Amino acid sequence: MSARTAQFLIAAVFLTLGGWALFAPASVIALAITPAYQDSAFLTRFAIACFGAQALLFGLMVLVTRWSARSFAVFAVLLLPFFGFNYWFHYREPVLTSIGMLDFAGNAAMLVLAAIGWRAARAEAA
Repeated sequence: MSARTAQFLIAAVFLTLGGWALFAPASVIALAITPAYQDSAFLTRFAIACFGAQALLFGLMVLVTRWSARSFAVFAVLLLPFFGFNYWFHYREPVLTSIGMLDFAGNAAMLVLAAIGWRAARAEAA
């Protein structure tokens, strides 16, 4: 897989999950958040939509830039704290449902893609 393909697949994760949060925040709340933490207030839906808009913004930036091996490596390192977030808010403080753990699946996929992209970008630069 080329570095560019890995980069596009990383963008796809952001665009898919971010689009869901932006355009269907009530669905995200209903499916990804446990009932004890669900809130259908306007500000809750607004906050989820804002989160989605930021994810879409980053996904679009990933599409229009060209990452180097260093970019993939930095992204992989910066992604690591999100695994702690997923663990804490699924197992320790049960906010995220199993569907909410799509965030974990996306993070895991992006970490693998970052490693693949890093390797491919190094090979392409050589």
